[in-house]
Amino acid sequence: MRRRDFIKVIAGSAAVAWPLAARAQQPAMPVIGFLDSRSPEAVVSRLRAFRLGLQETGYVEGENVAITYSFAENQLERLSDLARDLVQRRVAVIVTAGEPGAFAAKAATATIPVVFGTADDPVKVGLVASLARPGGNITGINFLAAELTAKRLEILRQLLPRADRIAVLVNPAEAGRTESTIAAAEAAGRSMGLQIQVFKADTSRQIETAFESMEHNRPDALFIGTTPFLNVLNVQLAMLAAFHRLPGIHSEREYAQAGGLISYGANIADAFHQMGVYTGRILKGAKLAELPVVQSSKLELVINAATARMLGITVPSSLLAVTDEVIE
Repeated sequence: MRRRDFIKVIAGSAAVAWPLAARAQQPAMPVIGFLDSRSPEAVVSRLRAFRLGLQETGYVEGENVAITYSFAENQLERLSDLARDLVQRRVAVIVTAGEPGAFAAKAATATIPVVFGTADDPVKVGLVASLARPGGNITGINFLAAELTAKRLEILRQLLPRADRIAVLVNPAEAGRTESTIAAAEAAGRSMGLQIQVFKADTSRQIETAFESMEHNRPDALFIGTTPFLNVLNVQLAMLAAFHRLPGIHSEREYAQAGGLISYGANIADAFHQMGVYTGRILKGAKLAELPVVQSSKLELVINAATARMLGITVPSSLLAVTDEVIE
């Protein structure tokens, strides 16, 4: 082979090799571990909001960031194993919603950043040292659900001035959340002259049994506790409440959209959006000490006017004046 041809071959080989070498030297795509106690179908809208938050910080799933999903399918005992699996996969950040998932992630790693979303006070339950300085490797968003228990009871009383007996439905599988909800409801009930009746359910069948028991006890209204399990069963809860003609209030707008009477609480999509923003900032190098726990400030009141008419309830104008959405 002539020297000139040899040089062309070498140059051509280098032209092919250099891009391959450059690609090999590129940093690996960061991976987010998403841990949730529910099923994939239950968090579709939440994930959409989370991805939008990520996108605001410059990260798009499948393009420059990957997400590994771990769902416990409502089996809380699986969360610890799923969290440890994410740690073994060496994900860059673990994102989780609900206290059980947050505690599982916190127990699984002291180094990988954890971004949580929780409806209970994260300081009170022991997730963080303080809101301003969470400490360790964990921070997140507080949905302000449990703290609004008294306010939801006030709304029920405003809507139903003659209501005295309130059924409170909670999920015993989440003991911490259940205890705080019951304590807050009983304290608010005493100050408002309400009788609180507690009903517990951690399966779909037990929810049906609880409503059958309510039929015999005849409460005036229903207060649904905020837990991941109960949150995803809004359709069942709304249908049973309608069947038993029981005015109910929930923390999430999906309940009112499904036919429930009223909802009051944080905008969960907005909270997951903020979780996405925090996750993106961490991927960009933000230190956990720079990211205090954020309390969700976007609260919304939603009333299903059609359900109110079906139940023979006239929504007072004072309540309509502060309602964010009326579903006809």
